[in-house]
Amino acid sequence: MDTSQYLELFIDETKEHLQSLNEHILDLEKDPGNDDTINEIFRAAHTLKGMAGTMGFARMQRLTHDLENVFQEIRNGNMKANAKLVDILFRGLDALESYLEVISASGSEGTEDNEDIINDLNEVIEEEIGTGTKEEKDSTTSKSPEPVSSERENKFERIPVSEYEISSMDKAKQDGQNVFGVTVYLQETCILKAARAFLVFKAVESKGELIKSLPTTEQIEDEEFDYDFSWILGTSESKQTIKNLIMSVSEIADVCIDDFKYESAAAPKEQKVKEEAPKKAVEESAEAKKAPQAVAAKGKVASRSVRVDIDKLDVLMNLVSELIIAKNALVSVSSGGEGSGTAEGHGQAFHENIEYLERVTTNLHESVMKVRMVPIESVVNRFPRMIRDLNRKLGKKMELYMSGEDTELDRTVIDELGDPLMHLLRNSADHGLESNEERVRLGKPEVGSIFLDAYQDGNNVTIEVRDDGAGIDTERVKKKALERGTITEQQAETMTDKDFIDLLFRPSFSTADQISDISGRGVGLDVVKTKIESLGGSIEARTVKGEGSTFMIQLPLTLAIIQALMVEVGNEKYAIPLGNVDTIEDVLLNEIKLVQSKEVIHLRGSVIPIIRMHEILEMEDYEKNSEMESEIIVVVKRGDQRIGLAVDKLLGQQETVIKSMGHHITNAKLFSGATILGDGEVALILDTNTLI
Repeated sequence: MDTSQYLELFIDETKEHLQSLNEHILDLEKDPGNDDTINEIFRAAHTLKGMAGTMGFARMQRLTHDLENVFQEIRNGNMKANAKLVDILFRGLDALESYLEVISASGSEGTEDNEDIINDLNEVIEEEIGTGTKEEKDSTTSKSPEPVSSERENKFERIPVSEYEISSMDKAKQDGQNVFGVTVYLQETCILKAARAFLVFKAVESKGELIKSLPTTEQIEDEEFDYDFSWILGTSESKQTIKNLIMSVSEIADVCIDDFKYESAAAPKEQKVKEEAPKKAVEESAEAKKAPQAVAAKGKVASRSVRVDIDKLDVLMNLVSELIIAKNALVSVSSGGEGSGTAEGHGQAFHENIEYLERVTTNLHESVMKVRMVPIESVVNRFPRMIRDLNRKLGKKMELYMSGEDTELDRTVIDELGDPLMHLLRNSADHGLESNEERVRLGKPEVGSIFLDAYQDGNNVTIEVRDDGAGIDTERVKKKALERGTITEQQAETMTDKDFIDLLFRPSFSTADQISDISGRGVGLDVVKTKIESLGGSIEARTVKGEGSTFMIQLPLTLAIIQALMVEVGNEKYAIPLGNVDTIEDVLLNEIKLVQSKEVIHLRGSVIPIIRMHEILEMEDYEKNSEMESEIIVVVKRGDQRIGLAVDKLLGQQETVIKSMGHHITNAKLFSGATILGDGEVALILDTNTLI
């Protein structure tokens, strides 16, 4: 068995436990006497320690063990959570997250021991409850495993053994070792049984020799067993030591362990033992003795799993069944089966089945999209901890209010969303909110408020980050822009407040006199904009001086399948995401005007610039139809901004599956991907955000 197949599982579960610890420690700081919170913290820490140990990450296990010591003392009522202790606990969690990042990148935990955190944890225990020996401290966290349930059998007594295995047990006894029969019972709530069984094997592999396994290691790896498995183990350790090692693995319900009784090869047999082929026995034993070492990951181990509600899978299964029915019906019609009759009847049956197939595939698409959807809470749940840290670091009183955490987005979007939101929240905390004294002077509540709201809006999800701070000083932005030469005096005279706010998204533009290590209004905002636009979304800022600022992000629900407007430019077909299309206009040639040498149209009170798509796409052999009296203009939008794209022909609306173009397209910024049309032709999908 190979640890590399469980590394991703370990990373996913560790992230969940660390997030749980972050959330519950925040709750503990607010309510130090809540027993339920304390128990949840201890359980998460204990599980995390066992997982790290069984995966062979000793440094991570040691740090978690010391954190668990503190949690145990809190649980026993010997200590109370205070601000100083919580700060140290959060440093410990940050160190565990650093270990996890190194593990994700390399497959090993690195060489950092974090002795300063471990020493601080031990000092806190000594200050609160007095000094004690290490054995006394360890005894508080080492619980004896639960007694064996009388209902559970010692199934190892039923393990059949071959002559080869009997000789292995005789040799173990000659070497002064014990031969134990072990039966391990997994909790019935355990989902990945093979992974847990492997972690149990890994926990005891260095303590002895696995002589026989029932079921075999291959069957266990393929999950061909119920919730228990048995072995014969040769070891110099005691029963209790082996039992404790096994029980340290999470999701273990019970362990039965006793001396394994068998007829020695030297003694006369009272009954015939079922023999197995010696060669097979040698191979099986050799396989069992293989040390499953952690394999260093080639590149970062990214989380690619999605937890799916079983009801969603049931719907998916039913739709696939209907798809098969539709396929069979089409096969029947195409082969002139029963019911096709005349040519007219044949055609009618064919069209009815095509309509049925279309309905099924549409429903199947919607169902698959729901399977890919993940609540946004998986991203935003870490932000209360971040605001708590900023509160202490900046010396500002602030509170984070979140809503819409159950709003769902495609997993691929969720994975990329954390950093942009973190930038915006840091900006709000550092430069958006005034100091405590300033807020009191202005008659505002001393505690500043930051809001993170998410909600679905049609085929998009909108996320707002807002604060009740000072707002963006557009005069200051104007002054900085002029000083840096970003704009000229002439441009500044015609610019609106919104134009000045948009300058904040320029690379490295900032109004801050001193850039802190936390944020600077504008520092990072260009990164935020680039990331959001790479996800097919848009961002805009709004502000009211003295009342606060709002950053509004709009993102598509999914990046996999989109509704698109198919257009033709020259002899080539292109797809424009329908969510970006504002309107389609048939404009007379004499209605297109020139303003500062640029083509524009006047549309319902707005002046919209025109872009000739054949020029952007650099079509050298493009020939314009000189007999045309009008132009087809597709007006696309990004926030409040709009431009018109001049195309030759509209081909209609189509559901398109986005395919990656790889690394071979040099002008990749103009396209977000490609799609394959019904006739097999490839059409590029335009990223209109790059044109606005």
